[in-house]
Order: sequence, then structure tokens, then C-alpha cells
Amino acid sequence: MKLNLKNPLVFFDLETTGTNINSDRIVEICYLKVYPNGNEESKTLRINPEMHIPEGASAVHHIYDEDVAGCPTFREVAKNIAHDIEGCDLAGFNSNRFDVPLLAEEFLRANVDIDLSRRKFIDVQVIFHKKEERTLSAAVKFYCHRELDGAHGAEADTRGTYEVLMAQLDRYPDLQNDMAFLSDYSRQNRNVDFAGRMIYDDKGVEIFNFGKYKGLAVTEVLKRDPSYYSWIMGSDFTLNTKAMLTKIRLRGV
Repeated sequence: MKLNLKNPLVFFDLETTGTNINSDRIVEICYLKVYPNGNEESKTLRINPEMHIPEGASAVHHIYDEDVAGCPTFREVAKNIAHDIEGCDLAGFNSNRFDVPLLAEEFLRANVDIDLSRRKFIDVQVIFHKKEERTLSAAVKFYCHRELDGAHGAEADTRGTYEVLMAQLDRYPDLQNDMAFLSDYSRQNRNVDFAGRMIYDDKGVEIFNFGKYKGLAVTEVLKRDPSYYSWIMGSDFTLNTKAMLTKIRLRGV
């Protein structure tokens, strides 16, 4: 099986200080770049998160403060990473809900201007859950008939995700070997922001996807309750969410 690619496809995985996309940081990133001709390039980087790695997170990915003490910060490598994934579609395991939003936050914090809005995002976990509903380790065993050695390490998880997608395409005739199809199939909603706090409804209107105004048009809420914008801007929402909300607000001015 060879992926039918129009653009390079980057499989990537993040190991982090935790699961809060607003405040946690990357400690390791691995990405495997697959070209339309089938060639592959991979890179793994340890990142100094500039904060303590909680013991609970280290217990999962086995990366400790001393392991990243001499490593570059994300700000120092952000431009190189942005260059490596420029013009590529992105794939991962639970990536639409976690890895993509967190990576976008890190780029914003590093003041690196990268437009991810036109990328296709393929979440192999969503495909897997729609078909089998299991974990990545189980997916590798189920589809690839092997154990996932080094699970919860970015490199092992990235390679495992790539192999699982290839096996899924072999296994399910209804899955098209087309990145636009897979991107559409593996998304839960049409997100306005990466965190999914705002989504598009069936008519393409931006609506809130949380809280007391869930299901209501963003523009209407901002007109009815201008203080809601200030509350979001001053609260613990992602920079990307705030930027997209501001863009919608300015559009109506």
C-alpha cells in the first residue's frame, strides 16, 4: 500500500508536560514526513519546556527534567519545525483534539507565523475508534500484528500511527486513499479554532461549542452580550481560540 498523496503528509506525535493545551508544553516531538513519491524523512527532537515536568507525565513518557535540561526551547527550533512541515498535511493519533491545538499554541507563543488553516488533518485515532474503538498499542497489535515497543515515546508512537493508517487502508475498502477524504472522515466537527470551542454548523455559520451559549451563532452572541468576548479573552482559553474569536468580532465591526 502506498499513500495517494498530493502533498507531503507529516505524521507527528508530541510528548508533553501534561494534557492542558492552554498551559502545558512540548518535551519531545517526532515527525515522519512521507512524500508523494513514497520517500520518507523522520526527525525526533527533545525540547526544554522551561518548566518542571510533572512526575505523572514523566511516568508515562519517561522523560525527566534532567533529560531536557540541555535541550533547545521550542522557541529556538520553532522556525525549523515550521519550515519542515510547510505545505504538508498532518496526521497523528488523537491529533485533532490534542497534538494539533498544542502545536499551534507553541507556534503562537514563539511568534512564528504559520498558517495551518489550509492543511488537511487526518486523525488515525478517530478512524480507529469508528472502526474498532481501541488504544494505539491495541491498534498496532490489531492491524500490524506486532507489539508497540516503546509506547508513549514520540518516535515509536509516530511510526506506529503511520503503520496503522497504512493497514487501515488495506483493511477497509470504504476508506479512500485520498487525504481530503481521510481528513473529512477523521474529524468530529468542522472546527473554527483548533481546540473546537467554536465550530461551523451545517450552514457554515460559526457557533459556540461550549458553555451557556453552546449552539448559538458567535456573531449574535457578541452583539447580544459583548462582555462574553472580554470574559473569554481574560480566561484560560488557547491563544488560537482568542485569535479566531477576535477575527470574527472584527469582521462584524
